Amino acid sequence: MASFIPETLPKFTAETLKLAAKQSERCRVVPVRLRSAIEKYLREQEAVHMRRKVLSLSQSFDGIKEVNLLLPSSTSKELVEDPLKAMERSQRWKVKTAYGDIGLKYQEDQTIAYVASRMPAVYSALYRVLSEVRRRVPDFTPAKVLDFGAGTGSALWAMMEVWPGSLDRINLVEPSQSMQRAGQSLVKDLSKLPLIQSYESIQSLSKHINKSGRRHDLVIASYVLGEIPSLKDRITLVRQLWDLTGDILVLVEPGTPQGSNIISQMRSHILWMEKRRSRKLQNAAKKDAKDLMTLKTGAFIVAPCPHDGPCPLQNTDKYCHFVQRLERTSSQRSYKRSKGPLRGFEDEKFCYVAFRRGTRPSESWPLDGMKFETLKEIHAKRVPDDLEIDVESQFGTEESQNDQYGENDDNTASHDLDLSETDAATENDSEEEEDDDEEAPRADLGSGWGRIIYMPFKRGKRVEMDVCRATNGEGTEGSFDRVVVTKSKNPTLHHQACRSLWGDLWPLRSGKGSKFYM
Repeated sequence: MASFIPETLPKFTAETLKLAAKQSERCRVVPVRLRSAIEKYLREQEAVHMRRKVLSLSQSFDGIKEVNLLLPSSTSKELVEDPLKAMERSQRWKVKTAYGDIGLKYQEDQTIAYVASRMPAVYSALYRVLSEVRRRVPDFTPAKVLDFGAGTGSALWAMMEVWPGSLDRINLVEPSQSMQRAGQSLVKDLSKLPLIQSYESIQSLSKHINKSGRRHDLVIASYVLGEIPSLKDRITLVRQLWDLTGDILVLVEPGTPQGSNIISQMRSHILWMEKRRSRKLQNAAKKDAKDLMTLKTGAFIVAPCPHDGPCPLQNTDKYCHFVQRLERTSSQRSYKRSKGPLRGFEDEKFCYVAFRRGTRPSESWPLDGMKFETLKEIHAKRVPDDLEIDVESQFGTEESQNDQYGENDDNTASHDLDLSETDAATENDSEEEEDDDEEAPRADLGSGWGRIIYMPFKRGKRVEMDVCRATNGEGTEGSFDRVVVTKSKNPTLHHQACRSLWGDLWPLRSGKGSKFYM
């Protein structure tokens, strides 16, 4: 392990740096209680021609993609790049096509197919997104939540896993009655549930809550904006959701070019709108000589973007998305078609953005104050005695080998556990992982952490990564760069880069050039 020669007091060590950067999860296992709830729900329904129903649902999703492609590119550019001009042309921002009026209308058969084939994957993606929000904002524990486009309650299940016991009230907005019934059926056997209220639209929600109780700690809209064909209505809807947000707003869409484009458009509009509002309040405060800026103004990105500037992937052939692998449930293995051999896992691609009210905190960059030894310097410090090989420690004695065989026999016998014991062990393991995660070092919300986009390339003793990063300390500008880490120049960071995955964070040093070697 490389030693450090600090110029200033470093914020991280080599080990804590690695733990703080880790955000991804290789393979997510759907919780036992969700798997059991899905299996019980499907047993209660008429599971006739399920493969045909799942295929029909997939074709419906493809139809939504085709509608999105028909949106005029000129209208999209005008609304996103110059929203003020578009607002002048239309006197009121009013929704003409609401979610549920147009788009996919879930019937009973489609709802059953959704629970069987799509719900585990959507849950896994949402768990990944909300887990990162929890890691980046450890003091955030939502009590009041709004889930827009709740569907069968995938976000509710994810929130109960990420923040167990913190939810007091959750408002669900879902126009499909069959989806509402399915969501209620899935959670009916759970204990210690928060107060759950279901509504068919935001207008219905607004009628039943008073003005002081409009704001929610967390607002989430997942896999829903793509079902609203009008871009102007999407923007209007996201503005309404932002008005209902007290702290954090999370938007999630499928990991396709269309889904990434939707997220990018909403990201640009919210940031533009809050900057404009902040400027207005500053001007009003100067004129009236009053401190109006005590209000919580402004917005910044919690994840995945490490900056609040324009997306550097705009006008390129690449798009920002992530992948979460999950172990397939029994219903997915039974009803989903597979092009190749039957697989026990699948990869869910998704795009997302998490906004938070306020201004981005100013933090020191993680590599500032840290110096790493090169491989040549490490070899020069080696003591000859360290190169001696202890034969017994390498191969072990005969007694230790017999002990290992005995342990293997015990392990083989342990595989005879029944399903209930295995499930209990899985739950205990997840609880231990949560405890470890609470004690693990965390990456702050400053501009010193880049985001690894796409899988890193490992070429010999060098690792190449595509990193989205901030180019200044304020996080107002960003760039998309290739970072190359070589073992000869930095064995410590090379070791970390070899184990980094798509979606992890990458530590940076302030004042470094855009394209650089480490």
